[in-house]
Amino acid sequence: MSGRLAGKRCLVTGGSRNLGRAIALAFAREGARVAFTYHTREDAAEETRALLEAAGASPLVLKGSVSDAAHVAAAVKAVETAYGGIDVLVNNAALTQVLPIALLEEAEWDAAMDTNVKGPYLFSRAALKSMIRAKKGHILNVGSFGADRVLDAPVHYAASKAALVGFSLALAKEIGRYGIAVNCLVPGLLETGLSARLPKHRVESYVAQAALGRLGTVEEVADLAAWLVSDENSFMTGGQVVIDGGL
Repeated sequence: MSGRLAGKRCLVTGGSRNLGRAIALAFAREGARVAFTYHTREDAAEETRALLEAAGASPLVLKGSVSDAAHVAAAVKAVETAYGGIDVLVNNAALTQVLPIALLEEAEWDAAMDTNVKGPYLFSRAALKSMIRAKKGHILNVGSFGADRVLDAPVHYAASKAALVGFSLALAKEIGRYGIAVNCLVPGLLETGLSARLPKHRVESYVAQAALGRLGTVEEVADLAAWLVSDENSFMTGGQVVIDGGL
């Protein structure tokens, strides 16, 4: 590892499993101080904590819902108290359900919007105070190929991820004057996560359409995330960075 994140103070939402875990580990291996949030899976959170400690990190682990403003405020305050500030925020936490619209209840639509759109808003708003004071920082929002690709995706999930793209673009414009970058990382279908819940024929269809003819790995995406929030990435903001195997 290059140590490109040495000394960076990073907060990853939804960091206990899958891509969130991989991002937290990639950041730690690059020298960052890492905090992560999780909602319900305490066993997964403890496993991620152990993996981070094995990588030489001393993670801060925070439990709560990203759509709960009180939790968000407390989590950000805890990171700022422990680390002295926040340099990097990764809005990764997401709710994914594979449901046709005919079976989609209003409460399920609201839950997806709360987690996938309101959560990034709440965490960004809270973390920005530290970044604006420092006149620097990176916010990385994790989107999805389902937002604008002509592939089957649950409508509430696709709509929420499309909203996240608009949020990223507008926020980048608003806070660029403070030296803060905002980008949206757009992974394709990966070997873990959503692919495990999709019907087999949908996964096969994705692989058939991808130029590289395979699913991605969380490690491939996490390595890109580490570069995107590093000082090496000094002139990109408001960007959508797609890593999908060539759809």
